[in-house]
Amino acid sequence: MYLTEKVKKEIFAKHNKNEADTGTPEGQIALFTHRISHLTEHLKVNRKDFATERALVKLVGKRRRQLDYLIKVDIERYRAIIKELGIRK
Repeated sequence: MYLTEKVKKEIFAKHNKNEADTGTPEGQIALFTHRISHLTEHLKVNRKDFATERALVKLVGKRRRQLDYLIKVDIERYRAIIKELGIRK
């Protein structure tokens, strides 16, 4: 599988203060971004995989809600994560 426990720990260690803390918005956004990029590559090859396309749309919505929350709470953290992950609005 593409998203092993080791990969998740690396993502959370890079974007969180504590590796074990998986609930911060930055960690969640980074994880969603990793999954979105993987699904995007899958859909480039498998154009008629509509179940994956729906899952991708739902993930993008989840990430957008997390980013909106982060804007309300702390705009500087939002700007930092956007810059770090290369996400555009």
